[in-house]
Amino acid sequence: MASASERDGRLRSRLIEVGVDLVTAEGVQALSLREIARRAGVSHGAPRRYFPTHLELLSAIARRGFEDLASRGAVAIGDGTASPREQLATLGRVYLDFALTHRGMHELMFRHDLLESNTLGLRDTSLPIFALLTDLVGRARPDADARLVAGSFLANLYGIAQLWSWGSLQLTTGADDVVPLLRTALDAHLGPEGPEEPEEPEGYEG
Repeated sequence: MASASERDGRLRSRLIEVGVDLVTAEGVQALSLREIARRAGVSHGAPRRYFPTHLELLSAIARRGFEDLASRGAVAIGDGTASPREQLATLGRVYLDFALTHRGMHELMFRHDLLESNTLGLRDTSLPIFALLTDLVGRARPDADARLVAGSFLANLYGIAQLWSWGSLQLTTGADDVVPLLRTALDAHLGPEGPEEPEEPEGYEG
């Protein structure tokens, strides 16, 4: 028989999972405590036992989004042997794919007016993602303030995702894919990619 603490842990997880499903299907506006409780099959006051404020529950839901995004990014960049620019391009594609296929979660993750931004769990999952971007930018552009460039690049990606999801960029740019926009963002923040070194002809001896 499960202990009280085990039952509490399962119910807490259940509330978060219901919230993740709800924001994925219906967006941020659907995340009321009452609706989450209803779908979890508990009384409308039950979530308060585990999350004293609505913002704390939303923060726990957003944390799942950051964990998912971080996991996808880690898989995509693999052993990290690609150049910093190539890794940034890979992470940019992962981010845009996540943002466009998980629109509700993506919005919640960056709505710090709805989140307890200083909660340890949320910071533990969101800040390492930005730290990775900052590290890669610093290696790609050692002359620049890496945090500012990384922040501007992230804002650029966020804007691309939002405007693309609303159909605005397709209309204004005529693009039918976000990849050219990502490449342009990389050029804007890192500078144009240098030309590849020409291959030496066979038999050449320096």
